[in-house]
Amino acid sequence: MFPEFRELITQLKGEDPHFSRLFHRHNTLDQAIKNMESGAVPAGDFAIEQLKKEKLLLKDQLYSILRRASAS
Repeated sequence: MFPEFRELITQLKGEDPHFSRLFHRHNTLDQAIKNMESGAVPAGDFAIEQLKKEKLLLKDQLYSILRRASAS
């Protein structure tokens, strides 16, 4: 996710607790979605879609933080 910001992501994960929490939650959701879609964890389509929406919202928030941090 966001390879152009790899160094900044590493920096922010160490310096910004809010960014770190968002990043961790995004990765946790990503793994949960993969597990559900593969059938490793039973889930209905609605549950998967809800998690995907939350993950997308987190991705948007992370990108916004990265853009602001890279501009300063």
